[in-house]
Amino acid sequence: MVEVVGVRFTQVGRIYYYKPIKGETYHYGQKVVVEINKIKDIATIVIPNREMDKRDVPDELKPILQVATDKQLIQEAKNQKDAEKAFFIAKEKIKKNKLDMKLIQVEYTLDRNKMMFSFTADNRVDFRELVKDLAAIFKTRIELKQIGVRDEAKKLGGIGPCGRPLCCSTFLGDFVPVSIKMAKNQNLSLNPTKISGLCGRLMCCLNYEDQEYERLRKMLPDFGQKVMTPDGLGKVIGLNILSEVIKVKLQGRETPVEYQYDELIDKHKEEEIHG
Repeated sequence: MVEVVGVRFTQVGRIYYYKPIKGETYHYGQKVVVEINKIKDIATIVIPNREMDKRDVPDELKPILQVATDKQLIQEAKNQKDAEKAFFIAKEKIKKNKLDMKLIQVEYTLDRNKMMFSFTADNRVDFRELVKDLAAIFKTRIELKQIGVRDEAKKLGGIGPCGRPLCCSTFLGDFVPVSIKMAKNQNLSLNPTKISGLCGRLMCCLNYEDQEYERLRKMLPDFGQKVMTPDGLGKVIGLNILSEVIKVKLQGRETPVEYQYDELIDKHKEEEIHG
């Protein structure tokens, strides 16, 4: 086991693990200075001191450098304000260079030795002249990073089809794989406009209940399957998976009847009924 703390560099982002300073106890929300990609930056403690298995943390666990000072926090706030101004300057330079790209975010490192410009684009962009223009204006190293549409939604935020703020910008640290199979498992319409988020990709929330749907689908009878009910033999014509309600067309009856799964007879011997 090894003692670690977890930090984030953005309000909702990936959690990175660091080694605490010996004897130091950290608390949630505390600002600390750490090194990432050979750059010093301020991060926020989201997991205070805890013991973790060595297999669950990076092999080379970097130490926390220090608790952020008031001076460093003031510098961070100034960097954010200056980055907001730089955003509009960069947009003008993009327009001047006639580049088909959309600027998403501008960030300074703590020591202002580098500026990072995140953007989206449908195709590859030759931004060499843009880098020269930006370096001449801001007198520091410039890094342009092309991100995907899901990362764009995470950075910008917004309101999802459910009427709530986007999951990715409020609590999802990492994106999880989402597939069309998950929508099929949940009997959702496969209309892209119904199952896609603001980013245009499949909604992350399709993953939330997928394991439960998988479990229930294996347990419940399938469409067209014959089942024995308290009222006799019938065929499954409808399913409400989460409620475990089965709609059955009974022999000799016009109107289908709904049953709870627990009401079915010999539900563990359905293969005999098939025969």
